[in-house]
Amino acid sequence: MRVLAPEVLYTPCDPTLLRFAATDELPDLDAAQIHARAVEAMHLGLDMRHEGYNLFVLGDTGSGRHAIIDQLLEAERQNGEPAADWCYVYNFADAAHPRLLKLPCDRGAGLRDDMQRFVEELVPAIGAVFQSDEYRSRVDALQNEEKQREDEALRALGDESAQLGVALLRTPHGFAFVPTKDDGATLSQQEFEQLPQERQHELAERIKALHERMHRLMNEFPSWRREMQARIKQAGSDALRATATHLIDDLKAAYAELPEVCTHLDAVLQDIIESGESLRESSRSEDDIETTTYSGTLTVQRYLVNLLVENPADGTRPVVYEDHPSLQNLVGRIEHFVHMGTLISNFTLIRAGALHRANGGFLILDALKVLSQPYAWEGLKRCLKAGAVRVESLAELIGLSSTVQLEPQPMPLELKVVLIGERLTYYLLSRYDPEFPALFKINADLESEIVRSPENTAAYARLIATLARRDQLRPLSAAAVARIVEHAARLASDAERLSTHTQPLDDLMREADHFAAGAGAALIEREHVDTALAAHRRRNDRIRARYREEILRGQLMVDTAGEHVGQVNGLAVVALGEASFAHPVRITATVRVGDGEVIDIEREVKLGGPIHSKGVLILSSFLASRFGWSAPLSLKASLVFEQSYGGVEGDSASLAELAALLSALGAVPLRQALAVTGSINQFGVVQPVGGINEKVEGFFDICAARGLSGEQGVLIPAANVCHLMLRQEVVAAVRDGRFHVWAVDNVDEALELLTGLPAGAPLAGGEPPEGSVNFRVAAGLRKLAQLRRAFAAAKPQTPAADS
Repeated sequence: MRVLAPEVLYTPCDPTLLRFAATDELPDLDAAQIHARAVEAMHLGLDMRHEGYNLFVLGDTGSGRHAIIDQLLEAERQNGEPAADWCYVYNFADAAHPRLLKLPCDRGAGLRDDMQRFVEELVPAIGAVFQSDEYRSRVDALQNEEKQREDEALRALGDESAQLGVALLRTPHGFAFVPTKDDGATLSQQEFEQLPQERQHELAERIKALHERMHRLMNEFPSWRREMQARIKQAGSDALRATATHLIDDLKAAYAELPEVCTHLDAVLQDIIESGESLRESSRSEDDIETTTYSGTLTVQRYLVNLLVENPADGTRPVVYEDHPSLQNLVGRIEHFVHMGTLISNFTLIRAGALHRANGGFLILDALKVLSQPYAWEGLKRCLKAGAVRVESLAELIGLSSTVQLEPQPMPLELKVVLIGERLTYYLLSRYDPEFPALFKINADLESEIVRSPENTAAYARLIATLARRDQLRPLSAAAVARIVEHAARLASDAERLSTHTQPLDDLMREADHFAAGAGAALIEREHVDTALAAHRRRNDRIRARYREEILRGQLMVDTAGEHVGQVNGLAVVALGEASFAHPVRITATVRVGDGEVIDIEREVKLGGPIHSKGVLILSSFLASRFGWSAPLSLKASLVFEQSYGGVEGDSASLAELAALLSALGAVPLRQALAVTGSINQFGVVQPVGGINEKVEGFFDICAARGLSGEQGVLIPAANVCHLMLRQEVVAAVRDGRFHVWAVDNVDEALELLTGLPAGAPLAGGEPPEGSVNFRVAAGLRKLAQLRRAFAAAKPQTPAADS
């Protein structure tokens, strides 16, 4: 055991070794200098062009995962093949399945605008064509020709009927056949009845035959008129051909190198020619598009282009971060509007999702957000496996939609998906989702901390400079950077490591910049950083102060002076939000005659966690292995955290619990001016624990409030010495000899400090030296064994039964 010197309790950063005056002299940090392994994996994933080489970036929240990915992708997006523009256009063969056009970057907007102008020019052009004298003359001629044809057919029928003695008359109710006299005058009904029966019968037969001829002729008229309408439509098409061909040829000249566009323009021209005058009747302005359905309403609006994805002309590949990765935001959506009580849509209402926008580039998603959105994770995997993104409706997936849905042509997908998440999320997906490893082959695991070497300290200073520039803060002086480096070691809970969590550093620098601004300083100095740290501690100090107050008032019983058997000061850490603190807690042990059982009261009442219970079982094993060689242990012991009304977890109190138990067995008082932390193994070796700085400071605060006597201190595992980054007031008290920190390697060293007696190593005969702690413990165990034997001997025997 050794008492620690003040120099060991805090490892400062020397500003003179940083070799700069202020951070504005430093260049930005390359992430590879801190996260070399992860950055190497990211580059591999981004360079691989095979399927499934998407990335999962593992790291703690606040470790700068997004900033590192943004930095890498900002450089990577300048390389590679430029991303294409994508457009949806009307499918003239099947309106319910819009077609997809792929264009070079920055060409989609031009096509959209050109087709918009085309439609705007087409509408008046259609009107001009159908209002021209040439077209009207041709239509009139066709109509006159049809009328003349019908008249000639009727005239021929009338001439034939006249030769048969029957006149063809046109009446308000249609055509009628009436018998005539020799002079051509029609017979009245009376005159007809006066004719001989044979004549009447002859005329009736002739009229019947003529009626049949008239009926056949009337049936032929609609087909003649349809022929005429077809010829009129053809005339309209012929009239439109020249105008539309001229407009289309102008467009095709601008897109001659794009066969898909030219094919679509040919289809537009063919549709215009085939539609003819129907376009004139149904053409509307652009504002009328909301009344257009995709199924059958023939309007010029179907010649528009829906520009789904547009990329810049410089060929920069897209980097898309989707903050709300719902299924619709990932794979796109089809908007609808209500028309006469029915939800309808058309190709112009297809909207892009994040996968569309990121196609050809990179898509960044937070893994937990994707997993928390209904159907989003499965939808993302479907797209990655299929290599195409299909616009899906959530209502359609769950069977709630009863309307006819558009089914746009899926977009071929070629991109890198970067998932960002916690390590636990990655390992759970790897374990329980069989498709996950095949889709995300590269995991980039960011460092949580780095070694505090001179090289890494210099890189850390560049990190601080980068963060300050990114947030447009004042430059930091070398002393301020040194203070932040020291705080980073405290965040890592290790004087030999530096935390890579950038979020707390960002917050600290912003607050320090605020205090520097209030002081009118040009640079952020060390005192501004200290002020920000003090402000942070104060605003998170209410619960810690309440614990301290209750201890000082005697409501929570903790002694910092005197001695007591079976009682020791343990140290408990409380983690709350951004801050954590520790406070002393009384641990007691009692013993009595029994069969070797050590009862963990916390476990019995289900307040003890499994790790704490494990620690109690380990100390029980140590007790049995050290003192149970000559005879079975005849004790029953109880251990408890006094005034503990919540859960207890962790094994860091197992050294204190063992000390209290041995004190109770040997009736050896323990110094209450000391607090103990550390776990033990079955051989009594003291092992390192977490929260060591908070624990030392927690006991120091109580002792300082009651008055430092020079006797108080904390026992810590020797392996934890490298983790010490204590507050300056603690270091100062140790330097003045008013407080102490001891490092112990095993149980015996801790017992000697707590009792003031030698621990007592076993002598040649196996017995520890008389007067030592172990001797007293062994004596206490022998006494319990004797009491048990005496009790067993005095117990009345059950009389044997008669044979």
